[in-house]
Amino acid sequence: MKILVVDDKPDILDVLRLILEMEGYDVLTESSGAKVLPLMHAEQPDLLLLDVWLPGCDGRNLCRQIKQQESLRHIPVLLMSAHRDVQQMAAQAGAVGSLQKPFQMSTLLSTIASALEQRLC
Repeated sequence: MKILVVDDKPDILDVLRLILEMEGYDVLTESSGAKVLPLMHAEQPDLLLLDVWLPGCDGRNLCRQIKQQESLRHIPVLLMSAHRDVQQMAAQAGAVGSLQKPFQMSTLLSTIASALEQRLC
């Protein structure tokens, strides 16, 4: 399974890549919200893990754009943020779930597994 992780902080991208690759996922990372749509079209990831607050780009709006595109709407999106209302933001944007930063590795992995299971159903 291929996961695209989008966050503007390189250290978060590095840690998430390491954790997810250790679990056997193929991981793509991106720090620019502007590059997400073209990358998703090219790579067709199985899941998008998307930060809400990206420079010059709102992850919620990006999620809405993805869900409006026929070729991408089937890809589950998980929004992540330190904001206390991230679950509500995710639901309003059309994401399948959310992760509130900081999160435990077990929470990350179980949330991803659940989102991928929903996609396969």
